[in-house]
Amino acid sequence: MAKSLLAVLLYLSFATAANTEPLAFRVVTELSPPHQTIKDGKVDGISTQIVIATLKQAGLDSHIEVYPWARSYYIATSVPNVLIYNIARTPERENEFHWIGPVANYRLGLVRLTDRTDLTPNHIKDLGSAVIAVQRGDFSSLYLQQQGLRIGKELLLSADILESWRLLLKGKVDYVVDDEAAIALMEKQLLQPQGIARFVLAIPQLEQQTYLAASKGTEPELVKKLQQAHLEVQKTQLYQDVMTGRF
Repeated sequence: MAKSLLAVLLYLSFATAANTEPLAFRVVTELSPPHQTIKDGKVDGISTQIVIATLKQAGLDSHIEVYPWARSYYIATSVPNVLIYNIARTPERENEFHWIGPVANYRLGLVRLTDRTDLTPNHIKDLGSAVIAVQRGDFSSLYLQQQGLRIGKELLLSADILESWRLLLKGKVDYVVDDEAAIALMEKQLLQPQGIARFVLAIPQLEQQTYLAASKGTEPELVKKLQQAHLEVQKTQLYQDVMTGRF
């Protein structure tokens, strides 16, 4: 009888301890400095800090995994209780996720090497046969395809923004699509001289907020908890700095 009572007490003790530990939430993303970076072996970056703050505010633990964007997107659309960021909230994706809240502002356009003075576009229609590196499954890739640019012709698909930049630096493509505010950080990330690249054409249709979103099968109470937590994070200086580009 004493042993049985002890076993019950031990079970309750372990159960209580388990219930007080934060629920580990799987989070997927891609490498995209300065928003998603690797620092000391861990995922970091300005948008990552907002995601971590949101999870902490919600009482949830985070396990962030970095993949090429297409794989992260596949995981988030096929597995319940998964978060993904930075994801554009396009009409095509609206019903595929639960939208938690914005974590970045992007003002995207074409970036070329500074010494490519022969490339002076005023509009997408001025590009001719120029080749642009874009990430597979990224919303900028989808938009450019809608404008008539063809994969394997004017568009060269890459796994992530770092690969796109490497293609640019090697002269394999004429442009990459990136945020003007990220150029200096990308140059540093790739150990390149400052000023080696230049932002030459803004694409207004690619200016938008990107989000932290939850897979469609995520439990409703967790979605609500995350949305409420994000509202609290919006009040912080960290959030204001990231969303206004003061980083």
